[in-house]
Amino acid sequence: MSLDIATTRRIAKLARIGLADDELETVRQKLDGILDWFNQLSEVNVEGIAPMVGTETEAMRQREDVVTDGNCQEAVLSCAPDKSGPFYTVPKVIE
Repeated sequence: MSLDIATTRRIAKLARIGLADDELETVRQKLDGILDWFNQLSEVNVEGIAPMVGTETEAMRQREDVVTDGNCQEAVLSCAPDKSGPFYTVPKVIE
């Protein structure tokens, strides 16, 4: 598959990459090279190979889910512009 300049310009616009007209041909060639690599991958024979999600073969250890207060309430509240006891106070937004 070969990209044309219009498609390259559209890809650049969608990616929000500003390209000058003289840069479009270079970028088009590089994108064509990337697509060629993907086409080569589709030619690889993977029959009989189990799909992989990752390289880890062992299950990840899980820590116990324990609820704590974080032990930093005072530090967090010290940054508040206005507080009342252990709470932030904010302006009323609903009448």
